[in-house]
Amino acid sequence: MTQRRQNRPPHSPSPRAADRGRVRFDRPEFGRLLGGLAAQGYQVIGPTVRDGALVYASVTSPDELPVGWTDEQTGGSYCLKRRNDAALFGYTLGPQAWKPYLHPPTVRLWRARAGHRELDRLPEPAADPPKYAFLGVRACELQAIAIQDKVFLGGDFVDPWYRRRREGVFLVAVHCGQAGGTCFCASLNTGPKATFGFDLALTEVIEAGRHYFVAESGTDRGAAVLRDLSTQPATPAELAAADRIVADAAAHMGRELDTRGLKELLTRNYEHPRWDDVAGRCLTCANCTMVCPTCFCTTVEEVTDLTGEHAQRWRKWDSCFTTEFSFIHGGSVRASPRSRYRQWLTHKLATWYDQFGTAGCVGCGRCIAWCPVGIDLTEEVRAIRRSDGVTLAQQLTA
Repeated sequence: MTQRRQNRPPHSPSPRAADRGRVRFDRPEFGRLLGGLAAQGYQVIGPTVRDGALVYASVTSPDELPVGWTDEQTGGSYCLKRRNDAALFGYTLGPQAWKPYLHPPTVRLWRARAGHRELDRLPEPAADPPKYAFLGVRACELQAIAIQDKVFLGGDFVDPWYRRRREGVFLVAVHCGQAGGTCFCASLNTGPKATFGFDLALTEVIEAGRHYFVAESGTDRGAAVLRDLSTQPATPAELAAADRIVADAAAHMGRELDTRGLKELLTRNYEHPRWDDVAGRCLTCANCTMVCPTCFCTTVEEVTDLTGEHAQRWRKWDSCFTTEFSFIHGGSVRASPRSRYRQWLTHKLATWYDQFGTAGCVGCGRCIAWCPVGIDLTEEVRAIRRSDGVTLAQQLTA
């Protein structure tokens, strides 16, 4: 029977918040937090409002954060709405994951010039990447980063571009204060509370006319940043308020995924008629893989200039939803929408365990919200489970 696991990468610091205790700082201190990170050479990347959505971008002031905004998400639908307060992190998730900052959409592998026998190979990044501080990382996104750490750093072949970008990242997590309509992180034990992998973790509290943050450090780097702020030990009432906010988010998940025997369920239903049903709706647009924080598939393209004097080889994001992705001599291995959707879902929730020891899904729900026709993987799994001929009792005794 498949067990749910946390995806802690080997090199990540273990949580030490319990040793350090939780402190409180008030909303006016948030500008000093950003300033302290900038003073240490970090480029702070955080949530901003742009083109009707929440996107991650460089921020230097709390005023650039989505102050007073929230989001509403359901299958195939996403919109921003105003809150009745000035929360900085009163939203769930936007379409953009942290993936582009660690696993860029395009990377040049080499370049060559006509008449030169030696290639200008680029086995390592040509220049040092920015020193990033990620601000507002949700628990499910920490899990996604940990999964990609396993993909790019955990095997025999380490990705040098990912490694260089990942090494210096400072992670400021924010525990979720609300669950979105497509969230199901509680089902996968990946949220809404961050439990590892962060330098700092914050809970935003707005109640009784007060606006403050309960903070905990997960590393020495995080503790050093906190020491530069005006903080106070959090009182029992403040700790209870912070815990209550996260517990409320866990109790109001928009979706639920039954993970009992999930890997076995999918692998024994490879020819289930539900795959035909979803194929009739799927546009194979690849939106789900583009917004997914863990998908990592790429392709390689070679290009030349018009004169033929220069050639370059590029690695670019790709998706298992394109026919070209599985093209080999004779044609595509997965030519039908049925086969491509089945590949994606079974990889995420079943065969990913065979490769990396975890699920490839963190329950963020982006694939549901940003699917143009609202295909919901939790419902697809539920439909297969409803008509599955093997009971849980039979699985446990097998």
